Amino acid sequence: MSSTSFRDSTVVIIETGRTSIRAGQGLHDLLRLPTVDLPARVGLRRSLATPNVENGLSSSSAAVSAKVTDYLVGSQLDEALAAGQDLVISWPFAEGDISDYTQAEALWKYVLFSSLKLRRAQMESPVILSIASGLSRDAYERVCQIFFERFNAAGFAVLDRPMAQFYSVISGMQLSGIVVDVDRDHTDIAPVYDGLVVHAARTSVPLGLNDCLAYLAHLLRSNTSVMTALSPADKPLSPEALQETLLELATHIWQSDLIKALAEGEAARDLEDEGVTDIAAIVVAGKERAVIESGMKRRQAKAQPAEQARAKEMEALDLVSTEFRGIELTLGKERHRFCEPLFDPTLLDGVPGVREKGNRDLRRPLQNAVGDAVGRTDVDQRTYIWQGLFVTGEITNHIKGLGVALSGRLAPYILSAPDVPNNEVQPRNIRTLRVPDYFAEYRDKGDGLAAFLGTSIVAKLAFNDPAGKNYVSKPDYASRGPRTILGMSPSLL
Repeated sequence: MSSTSFRDSTVVIIETGRTSIRAGQGLHDLLRLPTVDLPARVGLRRSLATPNVENGLSSSSAAVSAKVTDYLVGSQLDEALAAGQDLVISWPFAEGDISDYTQAEALWKYVLFSSLKLRRAQMESPVILSIASGLSRDAYERVCQIFFERFNAAGFAVLDRPMAQFYSVISGMQLSGIVVDVDRDHTDIAPVYDGLVVHAARTSVPLGLNDCLAYLAHLLRSNTSVMTALSPADKPLSPEALQETLLELATHIWQSDLIKALAEGEAARDLEDEGVTDIAAIVVAGKERAVIESGMKRRQAKAQPAEQARAKEMEALDLVSTEFRGIELTLGKERHRFCEPLFDPTLLDGVPGVREKGNRDLRRPLQNAVGDAVGRTDVDQRTYIWQGLFVTGEITNHIKGLGVALSGRLAPYILSAPDVPNNEVQPRNIRTLRVPDYFAEYRDKGDGLAAFLGTSIVAKLAFNDPAGKNYVSKPDYASRGPRTILGMSPSLL
């Protein structure tokens, strides 16, 4: 039985998502942000790769015989790509599991010894790893073996990623809810009941941040002033360059916090409003500055009724100005339609830059997928699960209110559930959760770092447990081997 005590300063947290890895060392009274944040991808020189392997966000193994040292990771990979080297890119966690353990080991090795500057020979750090939910027991054993035998970890624990995210927002006895994790190309949905993921009800949909970016890039084509500024008639961009530029602009708009998530019905009303708003005409007339400023300044009390009416009209246009590549651009309400594909995937039909991901029939509205997931839990669990909805993922770092927008669309699932009696316990609405403000360093960062925060919270509890029941120590591993993880992990208890 574990009895080793660890100093908080030595503890390593590694949060592994589908497309990113975040890590940090040390636990403090004030839980800190990750110091490592890198894409969960590896590169292999094509000369070392097996034939017919394509680049992309794929779970395909680049080469069966490749060694850990053959893979380029992090800055090494960035530099090789910048130099134009011919590489095969692989994402070993992209499909929600571990498709290649050698690639996974290469990524974790880079985090520990290149990013965090730890030394294998003098490794004093216990490691807690949060990773995709629902891995096989063999997978847990193999990962445990990597961290002890390849990395010489002083202790090791594994945590289900949805539970890590949920631990960052729960308070008091709130141990049930549903976690919706919007990644780059997929959204994972995990109902939680009484502190445990309901694995039989987990699901995912092939929709994510990249689809929203492609959709906004598509909408921007209808903004005449933007198109004229980016691709002037006397020097037009090629179709490929224009698409790349529009995607870059969409990313800039999202990262600049210029987007809000629209409630159901609000998108349609805004679309109708857009039909009578000629942004190009406003820009040509040189009035965009006045329009924008009118939405930012309080109307003077002594303004004439006509002026007040005009100010209201200008404010209703909801225009913003942003600088992109040295050009001042004026944007309208189309930017707020960014999240629409998550709720209506049919909008993506024919949109340039949308990558097909598996079976097209799996691309269903997020509210339907969430409602169906909760519907697969036991009837007596659903009331409690509906009491907490947490939407997380990178997209939420720059868009507030996505959880509220989703909860409004989920109303039919809680108000008309045919197999749940209508009584005082049945919820009338869904409570949306967010990372509390008392986590000071996370306060202005959105909810996308919830998995790292939750993993840090569990690490503080697990590695400070005198009984040592929630992690595997070196003596444990030496006496019982990799299978020890199955009985001494927060995910598997």
